[in-house]
Amino acid sequence: MFGLANPERFMRFTGPLVPWVWGAASVLLAVGTWLSFAAPGDYQQGDTVRIMFVHVPAASLGLMIYAALGVCSFLSLVFRHPLADAAARAAALPGAAYTALALVTGSLWGRPMWGTWWVWDARLTSVLVLFLFYLGYMALRSAIDDEAKASRAAAVLGLVGLINLPIVKFSVDWWNTLHQPASLLRAGGTSLDPVFLTPLLTMMAAYGALFLALWLTAIRTEVTRRRILSLRARAAWAA
Repeated sequence: MFGLANPERFMRFTGPLVPWVWGAASVLLAVGTWLSFAAPGDYQQGDTVRIMFVHVPAASLGLMIYAALGVCSFLSLVFRHPLADAAARAAALPGAAYTALALVTGSLWGRPMWGTWWVWDARLTSVLVLFLFYLGYMALRSAIDDEAKASRAAAVLGLVGLINLPIVKFSVDWWNTLHQPASLLRAGGTSLDPVFLTPLLTMMAAYGALFLALWLTAIRTEVTRRRILSLRARAAWAA
């Protein structure tokens, strides 16, 4: 597996794999969407419970993607590995999109449940901070013309943002918040009924597969872009 850190091997290995990942993501999304609409309404929340099938996977993936971005930033900063830097850069936009989706659907869910679109409680605020870290990472990379300097600066910011992940995860345990505590991964097992658990897990798998497809495609695009820039630089130097 460590051999895939070589860009050439990575490109050869992922070339035939990417279409299959896109296919799996499409199937899982279709099945998950059907299960989400087929699930009955909740006895308290009614049909608004279906927002959970979008909100929870988006929020979970937003956290996991930033963790991947942080690990890749560490590898890029410490070992100066170009593929790790490409992977970190490729993770930022999908991660920001998932986190934005979590914020929007959380607001839509919160309005009928809490009577307000937004409250500055610990969970909501820390997820907003996570979204801002994503935006800051992408903005910092775009603001610096020197690609090597941009990579190092963004990697440092990516590592700093890791501090926020446990705050997001444990905010409902550390502080008194409006946001409900964990119902999927908790001591004693899930509190969700199987009629809700099945579509939720399917959608989480779909979101994960979709991210993997987007990530691999974006990394391959970034590797190709850097190869083209390198060839152009060599041609200009030879001329």
